[in-house]
Amino acid sequence: MKILEEKDKERYTKFLEGHDRCNFQQSLEWGEVKTSWIKEVVLSENDKGDIVGSSIVWIRKIPLFGNMMYSPRGPVCDIHNEEVLKDLTEGFAFLAKKYNAFVLRTEPEVLKTDEGYRKIVSDLGYLIKDDSKDFKDEIQPRFVFKLNIKNKTEDEIFNAFHSKTRYNIRLATKKGVVIKEGTREDLKAFHKIMVETGERDDFIIRPLSYFEKMYDCLAPDHMKVLLAYHEDIPIAGILPIMYGNKVWYLYGASSNSYRNLMPNYLLQWTMIKEAIERKCDVYDFRGVSGVVDESHPQYGLYRFKKGFNADFTEFIGEVYIPYKPMMYKLYKIAEKLFRTLRKIKTKLLGKK
Repeated sequence: MKILEEKDKERYTKFLEGHDRCNFQQSLEWGEVKTSWIKEVVLSENDKGDIVGSSIVWIRKIPLFGNMMYSPRGPVCDIHNEEVLKDLTEGFAFLAKKYNAFVLRTEPEVLKTDEGYRKIVSDLGYLIKDDSKDFKDEIQPRFVFKLNIKNKTEDEIFNAFHSKTRYNIRLATKKGVVIKEGTREDLKAFHKIMVETGERDDFIIRPLSYFEKMYDCLAPDHMKVLLAYHEDIPIAGILPIMYGNKVWYLYGASSNSYRNLMPNYLLQWTMIKEAIERKCDVYDFRGVSGVVDESHPQYGLYRFKKGFNADFTEFIGEVYIPYKPMMYKLYKIAEKLFRTLRKIKTKLLGKK
């Protein structure tokens, strides 16, 4: 076990970008976006000194409770290599002692059905929470749509889309929707549309400064601003993230007035084509609700992403080590209460 030092940063990034389990949230660049957290990286090395496993750990003080450690989508390694996972776990324990943390939380991209991984981490002292269904229940979405684009052509991908999705892409083009890559300055237009989307779909919007920070830390190599225009008016946009062998659809927004022009479909197809050109393996549409029911308020999002013939994927959920079990139990109660109160506050403000 080793904790990342300044001299290790370049080879850590190289390891991360070259690994099949690469995730942008494990990157040093994404860590720079999250300024309210302390960042450490635990490394596992083989006998030759090569990195064989890693996990970035964010540490933040939670008022009244103490320090929480969180590794978004970690670790990056062979998840069935017990020796490497044990090594990384020892690194987590070292950091927990250093920062007097009450818990380590991870939400790895491991399938719920992976019994081999379950046994290994259970034997190492982790607990697993795998019963959440909605976005609000965890930090990272537990249910996602992933499109496998490895070694596939544009025609192969496009022809596999649902017929309605193909129709909507063509419709957007026919109606004069044009996709343009934007600059940092264009984030203002994106954010304006994002606020409109948040009010419509009842979710909290990050401030413009957050997206500008993202751009400063990630663009142009790892982030793009794509905007859809109709008669030179910006009507929709997405912020995709590119890292390693994957592209993630991270944020999207659409104006109320032009949704009938289907700009979101053309935006997605534009970025999927770029991912194919970049020779990526996966286009990740990110989260959907685990409640697949037409009456569910998030069903429209599920239907939209499903139309691109992506795979509906269920991850294992939260894998965690409560170093102070009682404190963590109290924290989870407070966290749930806070989210409920925040949602009520948002609804009340929206009615004013």
